[in-house]
Amino acid sequence: MELLKQRIREVGIVLSDEVLKLDAILNHAVDPVLTTAMGREFARLFREEQVTKILTIESSGIPIAFAAAQELGVPLVFARRKKPLNTDTETYSERVPSFTKGFVTDIMVSKEFLDEADRVLLIDDLIANGAAARGLIRIIRRSGASLVGVGIAVEKMFQPGGRTIRDTGVRVESLVRIASLANGEVQFE
Repeated sequence: MELLKQRIREVGIVLSDEVLKLDAILNHAVDPVLTTAMGREFARLFREEQVTKILTIESSGIPIAFAAAQELGVPLVFARRKKPLNTDTETYSERVPSFTKGFVTDIMVSKEFLDEADRVLLIDDLIANGAAARGLIRIIRRSGASLVGVGIAVEKMFQPGGRTIRDTGVRVESLVRIASLANGEVQFE
């Protein structure tokens, strides 16, 4: 997706050979034009899959997932990282490490929002090692819902996340694939 590549070139900050800071468009601030375009592209890629729900994880995946859900006309569900006091006790939960944040967290989805009738599209902003995505996939499978695919805005190809999910037979569509961050430069695949 050329618009996303262009915005990464403009505002992306390479912090190391493994870390790309995209706060200006994905992780702290939201570019509405770009986010809407990403949602449209995910909807185009997965329209034939008869998606009934989109699942993401709070918080950076929400804007892109919302744009895709709006375009497909389906509800958006997001996994919470903390269980609020007023949340139903019936939840699917997983413990997942975060490459970017550097800690392990529990994620949860209320059982009332996923069931065996659902055809779920998982959407997230970025994939590195894929722990969060694999945790969400386990939640989808435990709910009995069908996973129709995974949509990732930015995939770091030099880390195993996308590959490990593809290796299980799951369809993964990335809008942008980064081959390397070596020497402080973003190299797209």
